[in-house]
Amino acid sequence: MTLERIAGMERLSLVIGGHVDHGKSTIIGRLLADTGSLPEGKLLQVRHACERAGTPFEWAFLLDALKDEQSQGITIDSARVFFRTAKRHYIIIDAPGHIEFLRNMITGAARAEAALLVIDANEGVQENTRRHGYMMSLLGIRQLAVLINKMDLVGFDRDVFDRTVVEYRGFLAQLDVHPEAFIPVSGREGSNIATREEAMSWYTGPTVLEQLDRFVPETPPVEKPYRMPVQDVYRFPQLGDNRRIVAGTIEGGVLRVGDEVVFYPSGKRGHVRTLEGFNRPAAAQVASGEATGFTLEEQIYVQRGELATRATEAAPLVATRLKASIFWLGRRPLVPRKDYLLKLGSARATMRVEEIHRVVDASTLEGVAGRRQVERHEVAECTLTLDRAIAFDLPDRCVTTGRFVIVEDYEICGGGIAQAALTDHHSEVRQRVFLRNYKWEPSSISIEQRAERYRQQPALVLITGEKEIDRKALARRLERHLFEIGNVVYFLGIGNVLYGLDSDIERTAEDRPEHLRRLAEVANVMLNAGVILIVTAVELTSEDAELLRITIDSSLIETVWVGSPVTTDISYDLLLEDPEGEEAVQQIKHRLRERGVLFRPWQVG
Repeated sequence: MTLERIAGMERLSLVIGGHVDHGKSTIIGRLLADTGSLPEGKLLQVRHACERAGTPFEWAFLLDALKDEQSQGITIDSARVFFRTAKRHYIIIDAPGHIEFLRNMITGAARAEAALLVIDANEGVQENTRRHGYMMSLLGIRQLAVLINKMDLVGFDRDVFDRTVVEYRGFLAQLDVHPEAFIPVSGREGSNIATREEAMSWYTGPTVLEQLDRFVPETPPVEKPYRMPVQDVYRFPQLGDNRRIVAGTIEGGVLRVGDEVVFYPSGKRGHVRTLEGFNRPAAAQVASGEATGFTLEEQIYVQRGELATRATEAAPLVATRLKASIFWLGRRPLVPRKDYLLKLGSARATMRVEEIHRVVDASTLEGVAGRRQVERHEVAECTLTLDRAIAFDLPDRCVTTGRFVIVEDYEICGGGIAQAALTDHHSEVRQRVFLRNYKWEPSSISIEQRAERYRQQPALVLITGEKEIDRKALARRLERHLFEIGNVVYFLGIGNVLYGLDSDIERTAEDRPEHLRRLAEVANVMLNAGVILIVTAVELTSEDAELLRITIDSSLIETVWVGSPVTTDISYDLLLEDPEGEEAVQQIKHRLRERGVLFRPWQVG
């Protein structure tokens, strides 16, 4: 069954989880067979294959057989399975393990509206049973049915069923999760999947298929605030198309031609000129779930990681510090003072755990305060600090734009949900920058037009180092060299700012952040004009650099440390131990060319 066949009809996404070997795949195979959702002849083909191999037939084999036929156009994989009842179409999201489950659920590859949890009647409630229940609670899945499977192995004993129900219902109640049904089933025999089992006449509740049809689809995402994480910005100048097409997948809401959009965290805004799509006619509006793009009336520069919203709707939160619930799956513990990568939508940020408030064992729900690390399979309430601001929503507004994953050594090792935005010492500056960008009067000349005319991209070359190092001499030599080869470049002496724009404030340590903020605002204007700006400063720190990145697009900043040793905690792009002579200028020039600031001859025209 293909996605095209189910488009436009009522659908419900369903995740199925539980402990390994408790029969999830058998249940899925039965659902496919009992609803007539298998390709014609597939069931008979698998039975004959088992007979030839001398192995007993298993319903789970149907999934393996279907996976082998992906190349033949069957839309099924290890994560998603399609079937239908008389009422609606279903998408089953299999949860074969913790990592796969978390990756699919939190990254947005899957959006489950309801869940089935499978428990082996013979083995009872296991650790993974409880952990999957906890994760579903954490992810906000409230429609749940629990299948007590393999009842045939316990003689369809009602007492076994009742004991399992009491135990698991009590566990879920602690999470404020209340299943709509506990259903005794046998996936192998098909008992209570589509038809009732006479040996369990004591059970009078719904079959699995009846319960599925009782689940209620979520409120259509189109009724939620518009949210689109910016995946990329496309231009096709080689085709004579100079438009900037902002592209992504809509996570909620509706966007129409003429709407004013605001991008977070930058605060830049514009009005939708056109809605774009691949190989389709122009549309007047697009809605949640669509991969789309749009152009703007205004010439503004936005980039991957921004969150596009409508100006007339509720705004997302923006912060570099947030409180979050985290489910940790890494082989090594999650610890403070270590860098991790946080991915939320299309945004990426370096993350550190600032504080672990409370740790919960997901299988026992025992909570402990005062812990210094989070072990595998534990859930923790933490305060996180990021190296840059990101935009996000709380679960009650938009679940998908509040979920994130944590990456360590290129592997997804955990995931979480944002619970609150927290202030930091640059919150006021960030708010000023947001207001500036929102009120910004864009030029009628685009960044691309200036870059083509000047044969360069704008950049702030920040030269810093110890006080004894002659940074200004290097800056002036660099300015002269770039000017002579045709670049639009300017060295902004700090005195020009201190005794002009900053003449109304003192030059104390307490005033340093304000001096930097004003310098950054001047730099932002000159960068917007397409200039390569060179600035020198004494021993900039990582906190100084953070303030500059708030005010200026960080991708435009090149930081050069001159002299040895490096005496602060700043991260630099280039280290020049010897700033004297022409070699230092050539090294900076080479860096700018490699970063695409200085165009090579073949890039022009």
